[in-house]
Amino acid sequence: MTDAPADAESLSMLSPFRVLDLTDERGHLCGAILAQMGADVIAVEPPEGSKARWLGPFAGDVEDSERSLHHWAYNRGKRSVVLDLQTDEDASRLRDLTALADILIESAGPGVMDGLGLGYGTLGEVNPELVYVSISPFGSDGPKADWTASDLTLQAAAVNMAMTGDVDRAPVRTGGLFPQAFHNAASEAAGAALIALWERQTRSGLGQHVDMSAQQSMNQACQSYALSTPIGATPPIRSAGGVLVEGLHIQLMWPCADGHASVTFLFGPGFRAFTQNLMDWVHEEGYCDEATRDKNWTEYAMMLLDGREPVSEYERLKQVLHDFFATKTKAELLDAAMSRRVLITPVWTADEVIDSHQLAAREYWETVTQDLGDDGPTDVLYPGRYARFSVTPMQPLGPPPKLGEHTDEVMAEFGAAGARTRPRIEATGADITEHVASTALPLENVKVLDFMWAMAGPAASRVLADYGADIIRVESETRLEVARSLQPFRDDIGDPEYSALYNNMNAGKRGICLDMSKPPALEVIWDLIDWADVIVESFSPKAMAGWGMGPEQVRERRPDVIMASSCLMGQTGPLAMLAGFGTMAAAISGFFYPVGWPDRAPCGPFGAYTDYTSPRWLVAAVMGALEHRRRTGEGQYIDFSQAESALHLMAPALLDRTVNGRVAERVGNRDRHIAPQGVYRTAATVPGAAADAGPKAVEHDDNWIAIACVDDAQWQSLAAQMGRSDLADLTLAERHERHDDLDSVISAWIRGQDGMALMYRLQDVGVAAHIVQNSPEYTADPQIIHRGQQVEVPHAKQGTTVVDGSRFVLSRTPAGVTYGGPTLGEHSFEILTDVLGYDGDRIAELAVAELLT
Repeated sequence: MTDAPADAESLSMLSPFRVLDLTDERGHLCGAILAQMGADVIAVEPPEGSKARWLGPFAGDVEDSERSLHHWAYNRGKRSVVLDLQTDEDASRLRDLTALADILIESAGPGVMDGLGLGYGTLGEVNPELVYVSISPFGSDGPKADWTASDLTLQAAAVNMAMTGDVDRAPVRTGGLFPQAFHNAASEAAGAALIALWERQTRSGLGQHVDMSAQQSMNQACQSYALSTPIGATPPIRSAGGVLVEGLHIQLMWPCADGHASVTFLFGPGFRAFTQNLMDWVHEEGYCDEATRDKNWTEYAMMLLDGREPVSEYERLKQVLHDFFATKTKAELLDAAMSRRVLITPVWTADEVIDSHQLAAREYWETVTQDLGDDGPTDVLYPGRYARFSVTPMQPLGPPPKLGEHTDEVMAEFGAAGARTRPRIEATGADITEHVASTALPLENVKVLDFMWAMAGPAASRVLADYGADIIRVESETRLEVARSLQPFRDDIGDPEYSALYNNMNAGKRGICLDMSKPPALEVIWDLIDWADVIVESFSPKAMAGWGMGPEQVRERRPDVIMASSCLMGQTGPLAMLAGFGTMAAAISGFFYPVGWPDRAPCGPFGAYTDYTSPRWLVAAVMGALEHRRRTGEGQYIDFSQAESALHLMAPALLDRTVNGRVAERVGNRDRHIAPQGVYRTAATVPGAAADAGPKAVEHDDNWIAIACVDDAQWQSLAAQMGRSDLADLTLAERHERHDDLDSVISAWIRGQDGMALMYRLQDVGVAAHIVQNSPEYTADPQIIHRGQQVEVPHAKQGTTVVDGSRFVLSRTPAGVTYGGPTLGEHSFEILTDVLGYDGDRIAELAVAELLT
């Protein structure tokens, strides 16, 4: 299936829907995603403009509300309306707009919209069909709902920061100068809004409140290590370019001749072939002997853990690779990744990302003519479509709106007689009425055939499972799912059924084992395709076509089915066949280079960062395709690239390069708009030191607190707490200039203090602060407990296990997390009989032919 022309509005996935976007930098990516999908997105801004308009970098470094690259990045395709919601007149005008809207997105913080008479309780009465999305730091309720937060403190609260950076220094935030926590929440909120919209359109006719927590959303970036404590596993320790687990420094980034490269040097069934290919190459060039080349890479991880292989030998192996990579350029390593099938990508800067031959071949970039006022028009290169849709391709978006550019147009349109109304739900044979509430899960009638593996794909289908989709997961004992071999394991026992990552990403799904290398098994797959509404797969490009099940073959048999392929770089282009994980996509997409300390090599974000970010975008893509199918009966193919979606999270950095010629460098925990800001060492929590603060942190040596003085008032409060009134009147510019000195003052004051008690003390005076939480602290976090983020569920082998709950809450149809990931072949018989209707003889034939493995 190839992109088809789509000149008519009706061909867009979301063109029938209106969205009111009241967010600022904390949520405008959500509206940007919906705008890319064709929705009419109206940005409602105060008279001075959204706060995002005053965030740098600025075009030409001219500080102007119309030149903010941050605002440019996330507001193309929207219309701007100015309303002063502090006034009764404009609040009334917003209620008028709401009456004809489908989705409203806001990020003002818990209680703020209610205080204006514009909360869900009020606007839900104005328009019972409204999907009202709230994006906030910790969610709309709970003991921390009203806490002050920044990107830094949210990352500290979410576990990923505890694993990011050098072990001998403070943890660092992901994204460098370009915040990530609210972007993760906003992208997840887009999919959440579309799930609620689907429920409205197909079942109840009613809207509901979508409550999105940035802390919970950002927590996905810890690769399920937050579950270590509840399952009895050893929490990890950060190590730049890798992680330290059970005494092993697992290195994932290496210096090379002209920079650095991400190299997945891991072991087990899912990694053995790639590691063997790498060691064959190392041996060819004389850097190791045959014995080193031919180690048992399938069992090597277990050999290290049980003592059969000394850790000193593993360290020798890493030194061999260090010496080898030092002789290779980034270009040579990327060429080898393609020709030798090794898991390597270069760590690219923004320069190299812009010049990517892969992105050029896929015509990814969009050139937009931007009006710079007195400086005239200029062409700006923007990140483009986040996915490719065969029937409803995303159309290029124009420049971001000028402040209030569309106020008169929108108000006239919404007030005009005969203005188009919201699309009403359409009965589908069930007892659907517009005004009868339903509490059934939104996706209960959606059937998904899941060929996903590792994390990026399974995390997306896991969200669909949480909200009721019937998901059948296909895997094989002959090629073990790689997530089953990854830590953390329950009680540190390396059993493939004990992996928290696997069980978490696949909770609520049914599992069948089929050996797809044997042609008769493909007949079963075709029967499952006939059953499915949606097919999702994350094999390497062309794998499904190799089985005769590519998108064209599937469409010929099932023109109404939605098929989505997720991989690192997309299904076409010179790097399409690049195999690997989110560590590699993050490296080649520019996420590694700006994270770390200016005097050290980049450390990059923890783990496989784009594996954590991309599932949110894939959920939105599938839900958009389902909505189009609901209206037209037409299926389609989705070509989804992790890298292409992820680049939107760093869009201001890319615009800074294309507009200002500047490449983002490492700044530790510093921020362009906040000073002072940093992560400071504290003492271990002492029992009883914070008696009223709820559960305590576990005592250990790696204790830190993140503090961000977001404005002058917060700095003055911190100065007062430190007894430094002589510093209280420093301006933001002065605080930036004296940041090193202020860090010394803050560090000296904090040293020896209990971090938990200090966090509560600073929050009491309005300063954004949060301890850096690893799994023990996160599990005991009263906000996480209140929100039900960690859920004990049944498991076929473990009895029970613990998985994450949904990271957002739908007020009327909340998620249902029912059981952990399926054991190998757990539901094979049930699926073959109840779903496919096979009799005993047919199943026996499959078993005798060893297809059910």
